Amino acid sequence: MASDREQLTHIINLYGFAVDTQDFDLFDGIFTKDVVCQYNEGAHWAGLDNFKSDFVAYHDPFDGTHHIMYSHLIDVQGDEANCVTYAHWRLYRKGVAGGDFWEGNGWYDDHAVRTADGWRIDKRLCKIIWWGGNPMVNATDPNVQFDLPVTSLRAERLAGNVWFYNAIKKKG
Repeated sequence: MASDREQLTHIINLYGFAVDTQDFDLFDGIFTKDVVCQYNEGAHWAGLDNFKSDFVAYHDPFDGTHHIMYSHLIDVQGDEANCVTYAHWRLYRKGVAGGDFWEGNGWYDDHAVRTADGWRIDKRLCKIIWWGGNPMVNATDPNVQFDLPVTSLRAERLAGNVWFYNAIKKKG
């Protein structure tokens, strides 16, 4: 039987695989039905169906995407967990004026709960710390707006906005 940390790492990594294969039904094994997500300041979702629908529309125009999830930090407290994962992604869309790719680095701050079906993420915050390439590659769906400001993990910690950090500091 896989440990809690292994199971949580698996669903976090499965997210990148789901996006890159564009099989968003895999999100059913990653997120709760009532998941709440915020990607930077401009993209918010409440509910898995809305999240999946917008991700299908947003990602469909890409010729390819590549997500790398790494440096998993996981704090399990009974049936809840806080996880921070660093990520790098590259999005490809051929023929876009100004270049064919946009890429970024950032982190996911996830809160997960143990369910009858295993661990699921019920809250996700994604922040970009760096991006490069052509931002017009990212403009695939007018209903999904992604702001491109960057922030640092330090700035977010000082503002009290990192769930994982707050959880481990409570432990002393």
